[in-house]
Amino acid sequence: MAGELDGMKVAVLAADGVEQVELDRPWQALEEAGAQPELVSLASGTITAYDHIDKGDTKDVDAVVSSADPDAYGALVLPGGVINGDFVRADSDAVAFVTSFFEAGKPVAAICHAPWVLIEADVVKGRRMTSWPSLQTDLRNAGADWVDEEVVVDGNLTTSRKPDDLDAFCAALVEEFAREDEEEPAG
Repeated sequence: MAGELDGMKVAVLAADGVEQVELDRPWQALEEAGAQPELVSLASGTITAYDHIDKGDTKDVDAVVSSADPDAYGALVLPGGVINGDFVRADSDAVAFVTSFFEAGKPVAAICHAPWVLIEADVVKGRRMTSWPSLQTDLRNAGADWVDEEVVVDGNLTTSRKPDDLDAFCAALVEEFAREDEEEPAG
């Protein structure tokens, strides 16, 4: 994976309660591919990641979503976690930030409970996608074609179900982000 994303700045939008492995593994894959991930959150300071229901590591926030410029990023990653997904989807600045990536046609990758945010951003209608199984009714009700597959790519959106799917998710997001990076016009 080395070098595919050299210099691409990637927003990783997360809040307290993010599933730690779903934050750490994509972050590592992005760095290994040469990207520059930045943790964007609802407030400055730190967030607390979780290992399912147990508290995990704290992570330093790089940018606050209310003042973050979506144009500064080439792609967006939405890690999962029940608490994280609920906090992020309830924040109007976070929802607007996510929506802007879709309006610009930039690649977005979401895993586990993160598609709740996509529902709130009203960007799932007509899309084939996956998520943690308990979200399938929410996604179908919002107009998505939910499938039970480890990773699904539909246009600029890559989705995955759970931590067990992280190898496939990370490989797909790097591939899709690299494809987008290649399509960028020369400055």
